[in-house]
Amino acid sequence: MEKIYLNEEAFLADYDEDQYQKLSLTTDILVFSVADSLNDNYRRLPKKHFSVLLVKRDNYPFKDKWCLPGGFLRLDEDLEAAPKRVLAKETNLHDIYLEQLYTFGEVNRDPRLRVINTAYLALVDKNRIHEELLANAAWFNITQQESADQVLITLHNQETVFSFSAVKTLNEHHLDIYDYQVMENDHLAFDNALVLMVGIERLRNKINYTDIVFNMMPEYFTLKELQQVYEIILDRKLLDPAFRRIINEKVLKTDRYRRGGGHRPSALYKYRGLQMK
Repeated sequence: MEKIYLNEEAFLADYDEDQYQKLSLTTDILVFSVADSLNDNYRRLPKKHFSVLLVKRDNYPFKDKWCLPGGFLRLDEDLEAAPKRVLAKETNLHDIYLEQLYTFGEVNRDPRLRVINTAYLALVDKNRIHEELLANAAWFNITQQESADQVLITLHNQETVFSFSAVKTLNEHHLDIYDYQVMENDHLAFDNALVLMVGIERLRNKINYTDIVFNMMPEYFTLKELQQVYEIILDRKLLDPAFRRIINEKVLKTDRYRRGGGHRPSALYKYRGLQMK
């Protein structure tokens, strides 16, 4: 039972800092992007890949494992400032869209000490990145296979391929929201496999009712390119008429056209909003 003090003087006289358990706060940044792959057929639109940015750890614990860009919150640092600093330090990326994702607090998530992690979702168009990534940072394409109660995620680039799996259960308190229990994971550090799954689900839900996806788009794009981005994130095909009704109020047709490549000229659009959401 917590002791009750009559005044501050009594509290200070009895205060012993060792009686209060200590914990630390970290932040992880889940950076997503969608970009074109190499295209051998100029008559077809390039295939797009949904990807995440990872960093290879150079120290224990989990030395040589891949992880999300992350770090400890400084004592004199505002919570919202931490992910910006950490992202710049770990990857050399600056000024990209960030929003708070979720707080992860499983007791044994970090083998060093009790750590609470506030993760952030970051979205970017790779083609608009001007900074050069640091040597230990790399993009991994995401391939997901999903059934009613299981999910298998494969992360791959030209040099590395690995997978992890989880059992998913429907959260009874939230419609279409799932809880995940990671079953197999030998390559991602800490609880980053769980963070990644939660981030993918959050992004899929949010693109249905917000304009968040435009943070991953170039300034000018065709409607087909925008539809491709929706489809690669949602992992399903969309009917053209239905999709165009959904995004009709979100985009503005310009007087620009994309020509060449064996296609008819395609009208270019831009995001209608004044700022990303």
